[in-house]
Amino acid sequence: MTERADTGSGQHPAFHAPRFVGRRDETAALDALLEEPTVVLLDGEAGIGKTRLLREFLAARAERGCRALVGSCPELRVPYTLGAVVDAVRDGVGSVAGLGLSGLGGALRPLFPEWADDLPPAPEPLEDATAARHRLFRALAEVLGRLDMAVLVLEDVHWADEATLEFLLFLVSRRPQPVSLVLTYRREEVPADSLLRRLSSRLPADARLVRLTLQPLDIDETAALVSSMLGGEHVSTEFAAFLHARTEGVPLAVEESVRLMRDRADLVRRDGGWARRRLDRIEVPPTIRDAVLERVGRLGSDTRTVLYALSVLSEPADPATAMAVTGLSEDRFAAVAAEALGSGLLRENRPGQWAFPHALASHAVYEAVPAQERRALHLRAGRALERWQPPPVERLARHFRLAGEADAACRYTEKAAGLCAQSGDVTTSALLLHSLVTSVALPAQELVRLVTKIQFQALPGADPYSRVVASLRSALDDAPLTPRQRAGVLFQTGRVLMVAGEIETGRREILEAVPHLPPQSPEAARARVLLALPLGSARPAAEHLRWLREEPPVAPSASRQDRLRQTSERAFALLSLGEEAGWDAARKIPDVVTGPGEAAVVALGHTNVGEEAMRWGRYEEAAARLARSLALAERHQLLDYLDSIASSRAHLDWFTGAWAGLADRMARLAEDDGGVRLKDRCEAALVTGLLLSASGDRHLAAERLRFAGRDDQQRIEAAAALARLRLRDGDVDEALGLTEEPARITVAGGIWLRATEVAPVRVEALIAAGRLDEAADLVATFVRAVDGKDAPAPRASAVLCRALLAEARGRPDDAAALFAEAATAWQALPRPYDASLARERLARCLLAVGRAEAGLSLLTEVARELADLGARNDTDRVAASLRGHGRPDGLPRGRGRPGYGDRLSPRELEVARLLADGRTNRQIAEALTVSAQTVASQVRSAMRKLRVTSRTALAIRLVELGVVGSAPSPPADDR
Repeated sequence: MTERADTGSGQHPAFHAPRFVGRRDETAALDALLEEPTVVLLDGEAGIGKTRLLREFLAARAERGCRALVGSCPELRVPYTLGAVVDAVRDGVGSVAGLGLSGLGGALRPLFPEWADDLPPAPEPLEDATAARHRLFRALAEVLGRLDMAVLVLEDVHWADEATLEFLLFLVSRRPQPVSLVLTYRREEVPADSLLRRLSSRLPADARLVRLTLQPLDIDETAALVSSMLGGEHVSTEFAAFLHARTEGVPLAVEESVRLMRDRADLVRRDGGWARRRLDRIEVPPTIRDAVLERVGRLGSDTRTVLYALSVLSEPADPATAMAVTGLSEDRFAAVAAEALGSGLLRENRPGQWAFPHALASHAVYEAVPAQERRALHLRAGRALERWQPPPVERLARHFRLAGEADAACRYTEKAAGLCAQSGDVTTSALLLHSLVTSVALPAQELVRLVTKIQFQALPGADPYSRVVASLRSALDDAPLTPRQRAGVLFQTGRVLMVAGEIETGRREILEAVPHLPPQSPEAARARVLLALPLGSARPAAEHLRWLREEPPVAPSASRQDRLRQTSERAFALLSLGEEAGWDAARKIPDVVTGPGEAAVVALGHTNVGEEAMRWGRYEEAAARLARSLALAERHQLLDYLDSIASSRAHLDWFTGAWAGLADRMARLAEDDGGVRLKDRCEAALVTGLLLSASGDRHLAAERLRFAGRDDQQRIEAAAALARLRLRDGDVDEALGLTEEPARITVAGGIWLRATEVAPVRVEALIAAGRLDEAADLVATFVRAVDGKDAPAPRASAVLCRALLAEARGRPDDAAALFAEAATAWQALPRPYDASLARERLARCLLAVGRAEAGLSLLTEVARELADLGARNDTDRVAASLRGHGRPDGLPRGRGRPGYGDRLSPRELEVARLLADGRTNRQIAEALTVSAQTVASQVRSAMRKLRVTSRTALAIRLVELGVVGSAPSPPADDR
């Protein structure tokens, strides 16, 4: 057997562009589907061939006279608002002069300034950003409807901005639908809260939605692809199988690996076909990145510069822009650009537009650019793009930021952030500002001004704070500052630290800043409100109130947003301190806002008031506030507010006994350490720990409660719940240790509102330790604090403390009356779990005074109440007591997961019936007055119990079980 390398040069095989292989079924499906308006979701992993499939398909349609608009969403940390749609329309439309647009078309002037002569006059500006965005969407839809275009293709929509996704939702709701949509994406890169996941659930009933998923090539198709690159010559079966195993049949990985093997002279002729020289010694590169970078390393220095420039630009670029970024002379650029294109690492997507064949290749090259050279390339890119009309402010912000050019970065970032905020995209606006202040060395005053603008609650990720704090502290150290400048930096540092949960460190920074902050400034007012919040280490309530009394009035020059923030934060502080005046302040928080910035402030204000309403025991008020916050967050797409609202709502559901599905709802929040704030994770862990204490593994409950204690807002309630577990284990000393500081903070310190959960446990621990006088002093102090206060939860807790003390003093009749009063007070809130536990205490008092029949009857009722709630551990305890008194144990074992086993709970049945009727999660949520998250959790629970894996299978299973009638409607897809 002989072997040789067979190429035109005698060294390497001749290479050809890879042929389009396979995909016949997908191409035929697309052709058939797009005969009428359709939404096609085309998904597949990176390099699987989505772009190639569409290119071939659209080329074939173009030959038949069918035109399409094509845009793509570049992979940027901060995507451009509506960028993909604007690019698609701009590239596909030469002029709008003959379209006969209505007056709506004037709204397009900011997006298409080059069409200014042909567009109607600009309409009057709208104050409401949501209305302005809706008008813009209508104008874009009108353009699409007037064009002779049947299809709009947007690629990589997993990187799309929120405005683009909202426009797509808007577009498919139009009747008639102006164009078919073909959207490509990578399922694994779609964020959990992306509107893309909800696209199908919002489609009208008559819309056509089709999902196509591209699969890897099989071995034969892999062989055909490689053969096409080698001039159609035969590829050995052994080599094809080896290559398929190493690349998993991903076309891009196959192509890049074969190119690398060719460059390394690793392809040889053997037995009339191409094979790899050594299958056992030279490994195929494990990643596309390795393959790309080795090929890049074989190119000349100036050729690499061309690749570096294109990777820095990060999306298709014309030769003139690419040349400007490289810094090469025109002649030198022309020579090396040809080599870059000939290398196969770059290609001409369309006339005059160069790009990498895939984002993965671009990424690999970008990361290989030396840091200093990368900054120089970004600077040249920024200067080149500044000459564009209109200037692409988002891209300019990115380039100058990464170049370290502070003035230009600030200028363009603020413009871009402002445009995003005006369009309702608060998250992107916050990301732009956050990226700037954490990556560019800015003067102290500029840094403070920009940090003030960041809506931290809108930022994704578990910790958006630490890098901002680092930048602020760096500003303190890097240059001499005046006392006022230093105070501004210290205040912002302290504010961010407190928001991040580092309460004491933040307080120290703010305390140092206060004397030097300008009087009447929003910062001076906010500093005092933050110092008034009863968080962190123990301080008397009077000290916190003193800061509120010093709070300056809102300055006349303050913006409406600053006034709203001061109103909301003052209400929060007053309510936290148990001041009735807080409710008057809370009533001044409006529901009507003029834009997403105000919506963010007001939504946070309602959430904070809702949480305090829970502590007061005003649960209807809490529910209403959280509902108002949720409505604002959903309307203005404040997606990162939803976790806070969800965790607070779950906390309220724990108190009110709405436990069905609660553990499932909290699992995602408690366990997601990458995208959920610590405060929200801790509140979710608290609710989970409380549920487990009542109905599950008490060791796991303790673990969750300890985690919950990491957040200052949850630590007192978490300590109380842990102490209750320790008392039931007989560990009095541990219970005393857990409750000592919380009791000192809340009862002794006058922060009585936070004593509701801890005071009874502390009293019980002191009684168990024989320290009756201390218990009596604590009860007396607590009772005096809540006397006359319209705070139902603390007042019920105080009655419970009195009952515990009366029982300990040997006065069972008095104790029974007080336990009955406490049970009534808890039930009125309602807090059914606490009411049942108080009634259990009442029953034991009745038994102690010889009223056995009444006591046992009451214990039986309590056992049933606890079982209905799902409090299995408590049910077992009461059942054991009943059996000890000779009563039979025939009790239910609780609701939901603890008691229903594989049977559906009543609420799950209700949800399942509505699902089988064809309703979406959101429609079910509206019908049942619950959140869509709750419905999704209950659907998943029902699917798990009935052992099905889809909504359709669930509906069919319900028919088989006789739960619903025959022939249910096809369930809407809410995945």
